[in-house]
Amino acid sequence: MTPAIGIIGGSGVSGFDGMENVERRKVETPFGDPSDELIGGTYEGRQIWFLSRHGQGHTIAPTEVNHRANFWALRSLGVRWVICATAVGSLKEEYAPRSIVLPDQYFDRTSQRAGNTFFGGGLVAHVDFADPISAGMRAILLEAGRAEGADIYDGGTYVCMDGPAFSTRAESHFYRHFGYDIIGMTNLPEAKLAREAEIALATLGMVTDYDSWRSEDESVTGATVGEHLVANAEMSGKVLKRAISLVPVEANWPEHSSLDAAIFTPREHWSEETLERLRPILNGR
Repeated sequence: MTPAIGIIGGSGVSGFDGMENVERRKVETPFGDPSDELIGGTYEGRQIWFLSRHGQGHTIAPTEVNHRANFWALRSLGVRWVICATAVGSLKEEYAPRSIVLPDQYFDRTSQRAGNTFFGGGLVAHVDFADPISAGMRAILLEAGRAEGADIYDGGTYVCMDGPAFSTRAESHFYRHFGYDIIGMTNLPEAKLAREAEIALATLGMVTDYDSWRSEDESVTGATVGEHLVANAEMSGKVLKRAISLVPVEANWPEHSSLDAAIFTPREHWSEETLERLRPILNGR
């Protein structure tokens, strides 16, 4: 069976026109409930699974997202590629609202995040995370975005903060001083867990604002972000639909074997409880 493609987005993510065999799937995981039911279907012959990271109605705050449950559920449904569509603030003049940035690096400014790994509790793994984004998936998104006429930029560093408040002006200038590109509240844990789950992940950073660094602008507010979210959703849908046809049918990229050299605990020390808890992640090891 051809591996599936996962799409994680904001509130209201439920598919797009042209989907066939649509179903809703509630997945139980050892890590609790995912953010929402997963919505599955086929598009151009490929199995797709959609997940709203904040739940329908946007009821889950950034620090409350159960990323482990989300990625356990996706992996259990055969997902080996994931596209994350996420709202971000721009830290550079050229990245205007309604443009798209495809990050290739992260800088972690979080302090309230638990559950950013599947491992521990008797099984230790250290995945290679020097290049946290799948280069192959990023190239697919770049090709799809250019074909759709998007104002799209390849590469950049995503600063991940806790929120839920937006940045102070001092923080925003600090990030710019070090040359970072965009800022958001959710995507770094997704990238970490995707790597552990041997899923190739790339991100559509949909710019909604200039964070708080532009002195000539009003500070970023929920109202201004909301206006740009609507326009971004239309473009992201076009890019996603085009990207699906470009995703390979065989899961044979480096990200798909990221655990091969990552697990430090010898096999004879793995407990049956751990094996059961991580069955989709360990994939028959």
